[in-house]
Amino acid sequence: MSDAKPWYADGLKFTCSQCGDCCTGGAGYVWTNAEEIAGLAAILDMDVETFEDHYVRKIGIRKSLKEFPNGDCVFFDNEARKCTVYSARPRQCKTWPFWDSNLRTPEKWKETCEECPGSGKGKLYKLEAIEKQRSVMRI
Repeated sequence: MSDAKPWYADGLKFTCSQCGDCCTGGAGYVWTNAEEIAGLAAILDMDVETFEDHYVRKIGIRKSLKEFPNGDCVFFDNEARKCTVYSARPRQCKTWPFWDSNLRTPEKWKETCEECPGSGKGKLYKLEAIEKQRSVMRI
């Protein structure tokens, strides 16, 4: 095992600007698991089966939240520019922008900062906090 520290060992800044850019745009996937689906169904006062019929799509053996035809997340309110299920949002949403794919290189982080107005600004996250979020889900 290497003792080399990652390039972001001194921490990274991020403060959500509530812009909604990570919830909108091109098609993609918001991976969910059974626990997250149950939590989302509960806050919408639905049983899991009905929730899945309305809001979840199967991709192979995995499950993802559905999207509107324009690629926006089905739970993103474009008028209010906010998530309608924020308190129960999936771990993929909770861990943005500290995804493995965004942290691979300083160049990848720079690209993330160009796409997300909150990345690279605001609160400084220490290495331990970044690694904890990065380890939740490999994207």
